[in-house]
Amino acid sequence: MRKIAGLILGVVLAASASAQAVKDKPQVEKLCGCFDVEFKYAETFSPDPSYKYHNREEISGGTELVFPVEVSDKKIVMQHLLVITDSMIVKHWREDWTYEANEIFSYKGNKTWKKEKLPASTVKGTWTQSVWEVSDEPRYQGTAPWLTVDGKNVWTNTTDAPLPRREYSVRSDYNILRRTNRISITKDGYLHEQDNQKILRSGNTEKLLVAEKGINSYKRIDSSKCAPALAYWEKNKAYWTKVRLIWADYVAKNSTIELKTKVDGKVLHEYLYALAADYRTGKIKPEDIDASIKANIGKFLGHDDETVAQAK
Repeated sequence: MRKIAGLILGVVLAASASAQAVKDKPQVEKLCGCFDVEFKYAETFSPDPSYKYHNREEISGGTELVFPVEVSDKKIVMQHLLVITDSMIVKHWREDWTYEANEIFSYKGNKTWKKEKLPASTVKGTWTQSVWEVSDEPRYQGTAPWLTVDGKNVWTNTTDAPLPRREYSVRSDYNILRRTNRISITKDGYLHEQDNQKILRSGNTEKLLVAEKGINSYKRIDSSKCAPALAYWEKNKAYWTKVRLIWADYVAKNSTIELKTKVDGKVLHEYLYALAADYRTGKIKPEDIDASIKANIGKFLGHDDETVAQAK
């Protein structure tokens, strides 16, 4: 549907035209669109001869809409929406791209992030990617310049992160995912390669459990296939914008973020999804929704005990 493509392009170009050109912003803009996505992961090497490798994971055939929800001269906020069927849309993860960001939240383990200042000399010409959960809570941030490698535009960064969603509910033998993310723009979309290390950190010591290779491909497809996602967003954007801005305010005011993994057996996005449904159906009044969002997020603020099994 041309309307979707035009909306995405229009929002980006409107901000770009009114601001001074920022280095490599066109590369970041190319991460928006309607894509056929495919995710593949395989554990590749362990220093422990007795380690039992987990099965490879392959998820293919999904459709994902990535579009800007906030654009300025030096920042693009992109929302991901996963299209399961025409009537089933999942509010997926979010990524923010910021030019020459002067601070970053560094993941320290045990659902704890600490704010760190970055020297101006090290961030000149760089873009920081900030990745947020489906609940808009933090995941990881990384800073690097866009480079031209073998004729391709590539962004590469290594950073520590919590366990990915595909693993945090099924295993506890490591607690840090040291991610090397490599994003390459292709002629029909982009490729997100990962060279990851699954690390068990205890105090000041680290043990490499196993290395992993990930290949996530985003192939651009006709924008009409993402029409259901855009329709979903029109109905739900007011609520999720409130969630995002409440989180942004909290992150801006705190130098340390500590989060609980579950409260009463549920993760945060389960509470926020339920609240979204109540807001959409009128069970919660508009004047009460901000307080309800803050109350649900507030349940998860603070530290919980981390239980990590020793690698066997």
